[in-house]
Amino acid sequence: MSTRVSLVTLGCSKNLVDSEVMLGIIKENGYLLTQNLDVADIIIINTCGFIKDAKEESIDTIIELGEYKKIGNCKRLIVTGCLAERYKEEILKELPEVDAVVGTGNLKDIVNVIEEVEKDKRILKAGDINNFDYDILPRFISSSNPVAYVKIAEGCNNFCTYCIIPKIRGKYRSRRIEKIIEEVKKLVEIGKKEIILIAQDTTKYGLDLYGKVRLPELLDELNKIEGLEWIRLQYLYPDDFTDELIDSIKRNEKVVKYVDIPIQHINNRILKRMNRKTTKERIIDLINKLRSRVPNIIIRTTLIVGFPGETEQEFKELCEFVKNTKFDRLGVFAYSKEEDTPAANFEDQVDEIVKEERKSIIMEIQKQISFEKNREKIGNIYKVLVEEQIEKTEDGLIYLGRSYMDSPEIDGLVYIHSKYRLNLGDFVNVKIFDCLEYDLIGEIDHEFSE
Repeated sequence: MSTRVSLVTLGCSKNLVDSEVMLGIIKENGYLLTQNLDVADIIIINTCGFIKDAKEESIDTIIELGEYKKIGNCKRLIVTGCLAERYKEEILKELPEVDAVVGTGNLKDIVNVIEEVEKDKRILKAGDINNFDYDILPRFISSSNPVAYVKIAEGCNNFCTYCIIPKIRGKYRSRRIEKIIEEVKKLVEIGKKEIILIAQDTTKYGLDLYGKVRLPELLDELNKIEGLEWIRLQYLYPDDFTDELIDSIKRNEKVVKYVDIPIQHINNRILKRMNRKTTKERIIDLINKLRSRVPNIIIRTTLIVGFPGETEQEFKELCEFVKNTKFDRLGVFAYSKEEDTPAANFEDQVDEIVKEERKSIIMEIQKQISFEKNREKIGNIYKVLVEEQIEKTEDGLIYLGRSYMDSPEIDGLVYIHSKYRLNLGDFVNVKIFDCLEYDLIGEIDHEFSE
């Protein structure tokens, strides 16, 4: 079989894992994988449909890649993922260049879909959102870098009023601990040194399967895997962030002291309207516990500004909280009005200009906090994962890397000045001598290297 398939991934790391599962199924069934869109017979676009900007990017990409039917070798265009699940009929109706639409729970059927479109059929496979089993599917790792994401659960039961995820990803389903350990061991065997654990809500891991949250035990087991250097945690909702989890993060040396806790807001009225299962007081208590019990922990969060009904006073409360808490990493979204969510029907929608202004204000506050925190790191030595060589100078080489304080794609970087050639994927000790708002600048020589 000589059919060549190319897959383009949009959106978050959870989508990336889905793409790698599809690639594994496609490769196992004898198709050729290619990154060259010009020669691909079939192009698959794994879309994001979470908020307005992501939907627009997905639609623009579908239209753009549809042109390869005219200018390239492409015979068939398949749309998968969140946008496909959410707007399945509309995509087929409005975008004639699309040959098939495959929803989030039907990715396992991708080969069957390819076979059908090759027979000139137009296919819709969606709606099976609760039955995607990662544990029985192959996975083709699409990147050579030393980092891999591992999805420990799928779906969500939180039903935040602004969020469409439960309707396109289904109910919360944890994977079994032994299956996750098996996958991580395989990833380490092929050279992965950092594993990032992800789910829609990571702290709820195990509750549906075992009757209690089991993330602390999972970390204990993963910590035993030889050859694994870093375990990173993302999407840790504050509601189920237990003392046991704090202790597990502290005692397991391979678990990097970094937590990503999306809190979205701090005003109790807004949190209740969002249907968040926590309060301002609990959030502050959790942050204080983490900082007092886990030395040098890095705390990242995300916020939503301009949620329906957010008053000027409530926004000021959020600003004061950001100033006082001094998060190490922080991202901000202007509220996106998403159809089929309760918040879309709230009458007191905030003006778009006001939302963007509020977003800019928070980001300016955080930029200053980030710069001050980075200045405090000058003179320190950090273990850094080398990821890319970017420049050759008269004095040596410049590389990009990340410390334990930085998640890929979303956080800062470490610029590494070295007199010696470094191997990508190695860990080295870097002494920081300068900084930018979000990035650190350091140097390495044999005195500092491992």
